[in-house]
Amino acid sequence: MSERVPSDHDAVETHRVPVEAIGRTNRPRVVLPDTVDLQDGDVVEMALDGDDYYAAVETSIEGDVVVTHVADNRRVARDHEGENRLAEWVRDGTVSLGGSAHLDVVTAGHQYGLRTPGTRVVYTATDAPDSSLSDIAQDLDG
Repeated sequence: MSERVPSDHDAVETHRVPVEAIGRTNRPRVVLPDTVDLQDGDVVEMALDGDDYYAAVETSIEGDVVVTHVADNRRVARDHEGENRLAEWVRDGTVSLGGSAHLDVVTAGHQYGLRTPGTRVVYTATDAPDSSLSDIAQDLDG
């Protein structure tokens, strides 16, 4: 079941997150707050200013929980293959390295959104899949 939920709705928890460069490169990473309770290896739905993608959560060398790669599907996100939609979003948008973005928690543990501060996005909120179904899907992807 899904429903449309705007980013400024009471059901959506929003955090300001830094958009940083990885080392001395122009590759972006978004540091996730501890309260979001995601771990290294989690693959989640991640919208960028309303466009739906997937992201694999990682732990940085510094021990921060981060997103560095956003992709078109779950497998590509997990394998860090294909176009990095996060890099495109930073390059093409109004969010910049050294700046910040808003991280919306749409469905905890499952669906998130990054958006440019000051913009309003409407998400199609979905329930997290049953763990046995997601295990089967992961087995098929791998």
